[in-house]
Amino acid sequence: MKIFAVGMNYLQHNKALHGALFKTEEPVIFTKADSALLKDGKPFFVPDWSERVDYEAEVVVRICRLGKGIPERFAHRYYDAVTVGVDFTARDWQQKAQQQGLPWEISKGFDGSAVIGQWQDLPLQKERGVQNMNFRLDINGETVQQGCTADMLYSIDALIAYLSRFFTLKTGDLLFTGTPTGVGQVHIDDHLQGWLEDRKVLDFYCK
Repeated sequence: MKIFAVGMNYLQHNKALHGALFKTEEPVIFTKADSALLKDGKPFFVPDWSERVDYEAEVVVRICRLGKGIPERFAHRYYDAVTVGVDFTARDWQQKAQQQGLPWEISKGFDGSAVIGQWQDLPLQKERGVQNMNFRLDINGETVQQGCTADMLYSIDALIAYLSRFFTLKTGDLLFTGTPTGVGQVHIDDHLQGWLEDRKVLDFYCK
């Protein structure tokens, strides 16, 4: 099982990170280790080796069949479920690696850093379509992030087609599709809840 993730896939988030609205020339792709996966409402343990761990709420899709070199027009056949997840980032480690021109897998791929909620079958989303879904993240009862998949710079189908140029996609692989603006730091005892449209699909605590 592979965990793919996409960076800088929302304009306003790009502005918050870099001070400018821009679209990257190609999708920014990174991966997480399989031990990063956290599900079933289990708590996230804030690592003691980082001084700042940030939440990044994202729509996550589940790959449902083997695929390589997938044309974008057929990409919708290769995922069957969607949920809200959190891409946790050890921001201090990421910034240090970026300043030194080094890879930043540790900051993104550490244990428990890829949280996913309950899967929703795609037919349940037909009223709006997978590329027009609203989602949000609440922490301690207050909304801290909200977005719509219509605002993605690279659509889910485009991302799958792009990824399949380089990787063979397999059943059970996951794709975190990027975060909107509003990322911030988590703390011990925070209560995180993620919503897809009007459905609460994610619910866990930080320890």
